[in-house]
Amino acid sequence: MATYRLYRGRSPLLISVPHAGTEVPEEIMSRLSAVGKTLSDTDWHVDRLYDFAGDLGASLLVATHSRYVIDLNRAPDGAPLYPGADETELCPTTNFDWQPLYEDGQGLQPGEQEARLEDYWRPYHLALRGEIDRIGAEYGHAILWDAHSICSRVPRFFEGRLPAYNFGTGGGKSADPALGEGLLRLAGELGLEAVLDQRFRGGYITRHYGDPGSRVHAVQLELTWPNYMAEEAPHTYNENLAEPTRKALQTLLVFARDFRAA
Repeated sequence: MATYRLYRGRSPLLISVPHAGTEVPEEIMSRLSAVGKTLSDTDWHVDRLYDFAGDLGASLLVATHSRYVIDLNRAPDGAPLYPGADETELCPTTNFDWQPLYEDGQGLQPGEQEARLEDYWRPYHLALRGEIDRIGAEYGHAILWDAHSICSRVPRFFEGRLPAYNFGTGGGKSADPALGEGLLRLAGELGLEAVLDQRFRGGYITRHYGDPGSRVHAVQLELTWPNYMAEEAPHTYNENLAEPTRKALQTLLVFARDFRAA
């Protein structure tokens, strides 16, 4: 069973796309509520948005399965990312609007979370770790870009409207501060609405793998949907919106790819 697609590049840059997958095994899909079956919290089309990765020499790792099966950007023990804040779980039971994902009595069964960890979570993270190590051995350092997208308004997690480009470096702990600050500065020069380490400071992937002391620099980008698609279902990809966004992403990624810590 394939749980990810990996395209190996020829540069220090690795793009991870953990939440664009839409596959759900029938045994799980049959238990989901009508809301759950919409997979509404998918990072829609992010793999398509970044399909230029090969042109930049970047490696690209894309998960195939839905975050409703298991969230690849959560710790395997379910430890919270933002203690005290509302979050969805490792194996989500509600969506971003607090709506139940399973029919009554059809939620996670004993031992099911552990099985999903083995079948879906660990293969992705083994591939991610392996590619980071390969890149580091070949180039002396690695740049990990964790690519996400989200609805611009999610009251469960933040008030008001989210800025368009949300960079996260764990408060400067997952990447050399010069990388995050440089991306923010470049985004401003491109006329993009961008913030650094505010509501989204990076999830498990960014925080776990980012280790500037070992020359692994990890950045998360949470991009809001109106930059490339319709926010309303069926969340149609919009070429007129996506093309300038893709050009901006390419400029940002070239900066990240070519970054060298002092």
